[in-house]
Amino acid sequence: MFEIQPAGSKGRVTVIFSLETSPGRTVGVAGSFNDWDPSVTPMKYDSAEHVYRASIVLEPGEYEYKFVVDGEWFLDESNPSFYPNDFGTLNSVLAAVPDGR
Repeated sequence: MFEIQPAGSKGRVTVIFSLETSPGRTVGVAGSFNDWDPSVTPMKYDSAEHVYRASIVLEPGEYEYKFVVDGEWFLDESNPSFYPNDFGTLNSVLAAVPDGR
């Protein structure tokens, strides 16, 4: 799941990713915004809400992404937007605009 908020100047937005999974795991988000490297955008566990979260600031545009949990890649099941990729699977898609999804 993700939430988009205005980030101030030049139409940038803050994207807050969240994923419900058990604590004690290695969780990241990888996508076209970070060269598909989940270590660039690690997600931290919020014990009060029982979710992993990470936020990034993006320029306006469309981005593909996946969650990576303990080395396994997953679609964002709460996001109905996706594209096929070169590996024969799907990538989740988000539109980085203040009211986009």
